Amino acid sequence: MPRLIVELADRSYPIHADRGLLNDSDFLHQTLQQPRLLLVTDENVAPHWLAPLQRALGERLVHAVVLPAGEAQKNLVTLERLFDELARHRIGRDGALLALGGGVVGDLTGFAAACWQRGTAFHQIPTTLLAQVDASVGGKTAVNHPSGKNLIGAFHQPRSVIADTATLSTLPDREFRAGLAEVIKHALIADLELLVWLESRVRELNDRDPETVAECVIRCCRIKAAVVAEDETEQGRRAILNFGHTFAHVIEGACGYGEWLHGEAVAAGMALALELSRRLGNINEEGRDRGIALMRDLQLPVNAPALDHQTWLDWMARDKKATASGLRLIVLDRLGHASVRGDVSEADLLATIAWRPAAED
Repeated sequence: MPRLIVELADRSYPIHADRGLLNDSDFLHQTLQQPRLLLVTDENVAPHWLAPLQRALGERLVHAVVLPAGEAQKNLVTLERLFDELARHRIGRDGALLALGGGVVGDLTGFAAACWQRGTAFHQIPTTLLAQVDASVGGKTAVNHPSGKNLIGAFHQPRSVIADTATLSTLPDREFRAGLAEVIKHALIADLELLVWLESRVRELNDRDPETVAECVIRCCRIKAAVVAEDETEQGRRAILNFGHTFAHVIEGACGYGEWLHGEAVAAGMALALELSRRLGNINEEGRDRGIALMRDLQLPVNAPALDHQTWLDWMARDKKATASGLRLIVLDRLGHASVRGDVSEADLLATIAWRPAAED
């Protein structure tokens, strides 16, 4: 079984990635060792994947909370519901929460675990491609606020990540493609060889070839684990994992959470971030268009919605990476390498958000 370790001293934890893990009772008993478990999932995932865990864990699984699906659920009201369930079922510090689902379920469950009794264990069991390659690893947990995405949160590392790639077989096509945006992001910011590999496997990715997708999960987790180990709480290099996200969070928030899937917004945001990188002289038009071409080949949106400049600026000012001295943006220094810039002029920023990729021939 492919297994990685996120190296964080006494908070280190394994990432298990393989097909059929949720049907492996011995593995689950060895990995989920807490005596009392409360599971959180949503109405899309539960019909497919809740039963195997219930069978495997037996009486240790005290209760399963099934939430409505979607980004709109990632709020303080839902969080309070989770606290009520934890209290009702008397889950203490010797217990754990299980997050069975995509990024929304993982963020909610992780934040509930971070807050409950000042810190309770939790395990990530991601069932979407986006969560398996990105959201489940690294300990970022949060809920949204009307003023912005993920503004209320905490760093709280899981005890393990269990990525059963079989769960991707029940993922709707739109959700699968949204996950590919984060795969491309990892390549653009940290691994030129991965970018070349993705370009050579467009057909397999569009066909959702299981071996190709499993390789994506492992390679992206390896990149993210290394970055997180270097900078757990995003004081420096970890911020590069937000490439395209400053623009994406504007798209998600200004258009109404749920209208754009997170990965879709990230794809359009990365197109703008590629253009900004070109405008700053870090990459040329060929490099910019290469990244956009790959997103188009994988049927991801690359055109941001038409929002006025003030809307862009207002939402971007709420970005978590912003400091008292101004906005910090992630740009490419070259394909396969990114950095944080705090000196982008307003003129360059306005020109970037007004830019759109040329139409395909």
